[in-house]
Formats: sequence, C-alpha cells, structure tokens
Amino acid sequence: MNETVGRTLLPIKLTIGQRLKRELIRHGPLYLLALPGVVYLLLFSYLPMSGLVLVFKNYNFKDGIFGSPWAGFDNFKFFYSSIDLAIRSTSNTVMLNILFFVFTTIAAIAIAIMLNEIRSKLVVKLTQSAIFLPFFISWIVIGSVLFAMLDFKNGVINRVLDYVGLQPIDWYSNAYLWIPILVIANVWKGMGYSSIIYLAVITGFDNSVYEAAKIDGASRVQQIFKITIPLLGPTIIMLFLLSVGNMLKGDLSMIMGLTYLNPLLLPVTDIIDVFVYRSAVKTGEFAFASAISLYQSVVGLLLIIGANKLAGWYDRDSKLF
Repeated sequence: MNETVGRTLLPIKLTIGQRLKRELIRHGPLYLLALPGVVYLLLFSYLPMSGLVLVFKNYNFKDGIFGSPWAGFDNFKFFYSSIDLAIRSTSNTVMLNILFFVFTTIAAIAIAIMLNEIRSKLVVKLTQSAIFLPFFISWIVIGSVLFAMLDFKNGVINRVLDYVGLQPIDWYSNAYLWIPILVIANVWKGMGYSSIIYLAVITGFDNSVYEAAKIDGASRVQQIFKITIPLLGPTIIMLFLLSVGNMLKGDLSMIMGLTYLNPLLLPVTDIIDVFVYRSAVKTGEFAFASAISLYQSVVGLLLIIGANKLAGWYDRDSKLF
C-alpha cells in the first residue's frame, strides 16, 4: 500500500491504429458529414492539378498531355508578346473586380440593414426572394434583355430619349459607357446573394448594445452607422480576403452574354479571360490558356497572402490564417 503512495501514473502509449480507431469512434459522424465535401475537393480541385504539366508542354492531340514534347516557359510568351494588350486585359480585370466588390458590398449591406428593419416576416421573405431571384438568371438572358433596352434603333431607352427630344446613344459603340453598365448588371445579379450573408451576421448581433444606445438617445440611423456597420467590419474584411484570390479572374460568361464580344467594346471588356478565349481557346491552343490560368492562380495566391497580412495589421482577429 505504502509503495504505491506518490507513484506517478505514466500515460499509456497508443499505436497509430489505436489512436485512429479512438478518433473515429469519438468523431465518426463529423467525418462522415465532411466526407462529401472532401471527395468533391479532391476530385475537382486537387486531382485536376496533375494537368498543370500541360502548361510546360507543346501540346498536340496525337501525343496527348503527357506524351507531348516539353516547351519550357514558351507558353507564357504569347501573353506578353503584345505587352500593351497584356497590360490592358490585366488592368481591366482588376478594375472591374474592384468595382464589382465595392458596389455589390454597399448594396448588399444596405439591403441587409433594410430587411433587418422590417418587422413583418412575410414581407421580409417575399422581398428577400425577389432580390435573390436574379442570381439564378443566366447572363445570356440578361444580355438579351439588355440588348432590347440599349439597341440603337429599337431600344427602349433610345426610344424614350427620342420621345423627349434628346439624341439616341449608340451604347454598343462607346466602350466607356459599359463600365457603369457592367457594374450595375453585376450588382443587380449578385447583391441578393451577398445580402444573405450580411443579414445572417446582423441578426446575430447582441440586442443589448442597441438597447443601451436607445437609452443614451441614439436614433435608428445613428445606431446603423455607429453600431451595425462597424460590427460588420470583420465580415467585410473576410469576404474581401476571399475575393482577392479571384482578382485576376473575370467572368467570361458575363462579358460574352452582355457584350457578345463586340470588338468596339474591348478597350473596357477585354479582361484576361476574354483575351485568352480570343487568342488561345478559339484557336485550340489549350497550353497557352492553361499557362495564363496558372499565372492567375499564382498571382491570386500572392494577393491573398499579402492582403491577409495587411488585414492582420489592421485587426489581428480578421486574418484568415
């Protein structure tokens, strides 16, 4: 009896198999819940990365991806062979993505705040459904509606302008008119989806903060600008960090659906994806297209790392990693 007094009990060392078995017993349902997402990620994100070897190959259909001769970095040269077009497509992509994020965020936050102020649940559901509906509409359909509105001869807008005595506008010949058009179309289509995220965050705020502000005499508008919007700051930063990785990737279907790749509009609409489609995909040069896709991904990764570091300087808790 006395010999056991003060004796230290050593932890039992488990083998890897025993630890794995115990972990599966404890958290098996959680692993099963995550399994479909993991399988999807492996099949559609990691497994296709083996095709990156195409970037460094002189691809031809006869030999296939792995049998084609090596080309080194030659596939990257076509993008920079015309430096003016490369700079134009890159700047257009970054400019449009920044405008899309800024104005969509503003519209989504405004919608989320307005929905949060509505007390009728039925009105909230109907309004939210109506705002969310454009997210499911194809860009081709939106482009057809837009053409009916902006056509020079028979467009609705030009007919109204002509009716009030103003000169019609040739929308499809003036490239710089399409910067606000693209922004408005993107905001209209995506603000409903983004507002769901902000509304979910707003509904989770502590009501005692608003009650304290009421006691101090703050109006509803003051509560929105002094409490709601500042509390949304971490969410805005997080969504911005998630969007930074796609800053060099454009929506090809959007540009094709709305502008039909009109050459007169290319000074504004010639984003990287459009440039690659016109220069490589249509001619069957898939190695060139893959090279630019790798370039976009690598630069996107660097942007995420840099933006995450900047976010950490602003607010340590807002960093993604």
